[in-house]
This record gives sequence, C-alpha cells and structure tokens, in this order.
Amino acid sequence: MSSIHFSILLWFISFADLSIQTWGYATEFETYTQEIPGTEVSFDMVPIPAGEFLMGSENADFPDETPSHKVKLDAFWMGTHEVTWDAFELFLDKNYELAISETPISEEVDGLTRPSLPYLDMTFGMGKEGKPAIGMTQYGAIQFCRWLYLKTGIFYRLPTEAEWEYAASAETDSDYFFGDNSDELSEYAWIASNSNGSTQEIGKKKPNQFGLYDIYGNVMEWTSDQYESDFYSNSPDSNPENPSLKLYPRVVRGGSFKHSEGEISSSRRYKSDPKWKQLDPQIPKSQWWFPEAPFIGMRLVRPLENPSQEEIEAYYSREPIPDY
Repeated sequence: MSSIHFSILLWFISFADLSIQTWGYATEFETYTQEIPGTEVSFDMVPIPAGEFLMGSENADFPDETPSHKVKLDAFWMGTHEVTWDAFELFLDKNYELAISETPISEEVDGLTRPSLPYLDMTFGMGKEGKPAIGMTQYGAIQFCRWLYLKTGIFYRLPTEAEWEYAASAETDSDYFFGDNSDELSEYAWIASNSNGSTQEIGKKKPNQFGLYDIYGNVMEWTSDQYESDFYSNSPDSNPENPSLKLYPRVVRGGSFKHSEGEISSSRRYKSDPKWKQLDPQIPKSQWWFPEAPFIGMRLVRPLENPSQEEIEAYYSREPIPDY
C-alpha cells in the first residue's frame, strides 16, 4: 500500500468513526474483548495503569540490567495472552482469511503486503491450536499490528521494553511478580522443567496481578526497542524507548519453554540473534521469519492516549532493514 493510500485510510478512520464499538472497543479504561471483524477470533486486553517503577536490577551477574533506575510510564492496555496462531494465520495467509471471513475483506486489507508463506513448518511439530504464534521477525510482528489496525481501526503495537517489565512485575520489586522463590515459577510459566520441550496452550498457568498469562515462559516476546547493554545508564525516566535503528540486536523478554528458572525474571533482558536465520536459504534473508527461533512470539499493547495519524503511519510504515 502506498503512503498516500495509507494516509487517506488514517483520515477516514479518524473522521468516519469506524464501528469500533461493534468490534470490542473499550469506552472506559477497563478490560475488553477485541473481536477481529468477519471472524470468530478474539483476544482480551487488560488495563495497565500509569505509574512509576524501579526498572532493572543491581545483579552483578547481569550487568545489562544495571543500574536499576526509576521509570515513569503512561497507561496502556496489554494482551492477556500472547498472540496465537488463530489470529496470526489470518494475517499470514490471505486465502485463509478470505475462506473463513463472514464478510468481504476491505480493499486496504486485501492490498496489504503479507509474509512470505514459510517453507518450513514454523510450529516445528509443536502444533497450533490454542498455542502462541512463533518465529516471526520484529518487522513481521509490527506488520501484524498494522493488519490488525486496518481490520479494527484501533492502534495496536509492540510494548516498549519498559512497558513489558512494568507489566510483568505488576507493581512488585521482587525477581518475579509472585516473589523471589524461583521454585514457584512452574506454577506460573511453561519452562524447561515442565514444558516437555514444546510451546503450550495459552492461559493454563496462573496470571500475574494485572491478569497477564504466560508473561514468563512459553515464548519470548518482542519489544520495540533496540538492545544496548548500557542503555540503562542513559535511559530517560519518562516512557523510555530505544528506537530500532539497526537490524541486530533487538530486545526480547520473558524467557521461553526452553529456559530454566535461573534464566527468567522480570528484569532479564535477551537480544535477537542473526543465528536464528542460519537455515534461511533466501538471499537476502527473509524479512518475515526466523526459521530457527521456535521460541519467539509477541504480545500486543494499545496506548490509552492515541498517537497522531502521522505517528501511526510512521510506526507501521518503517521499511525493513536488509538482512544479508
């Protein structure tokens, strides 16, 4: 889609007041269910109040978590669960979307650039039903958000690294939102000791105080930030974000079904790795898929205060960085 057509669509959404009420829009700052128009697929969003927290840690074993520092954040909604295959596959495969949609898809959605269909089984034999979508690049995750915006008229995006940690810690200052005892982690997360080496159906473990499930374990989750080991030394104290200016590395959070208790906490930082594309035969490498990352997924955020049309367009329209 050209930037001109996208700008026209943004104007239309702003002034025509699309049927947001119909598709699950929250008129108050409260939990709501977002339906994907024309389908039976939906997901839930919970409110995360504005606040201040101590981000990072003073753990000398993980210097990229230091120094701990106060951060203030505006309010936002976050998905109660990681994005599942039932939603992501609608975006991935236009023919599948057309086949199950109860109404025609719009011209804007029809013309949207979508991922190349993967040449591997991107579930790696782990299955799709009720399970988180995996293996997409950060660019692919953002373009899913764009597709969702065109479907619903609501601005969804990836969380910033600060938003993710604030939501995961749920207003606590312990290693985990439930305390400091890692032995209890298996009650809240699918990790190496209980996952049988596979992703698991969302929502089967206990949530945190904000109502977020699988915020630890199951799959690692994209944030919107560039990874820098010393970013906390220079981080602003209000709504911090480290813009993605390079392809690698970028921040992922939460740990996965492959990680042990000692590798997961609210403050633990991970970074994307070009090794996740070693099996990719394309030249340049695919902008959509990490064929060796069956442990990376995504969770949605929606800010309480809507950005401007220009900011929305800029977020969704960033060109992918070539991966040679």
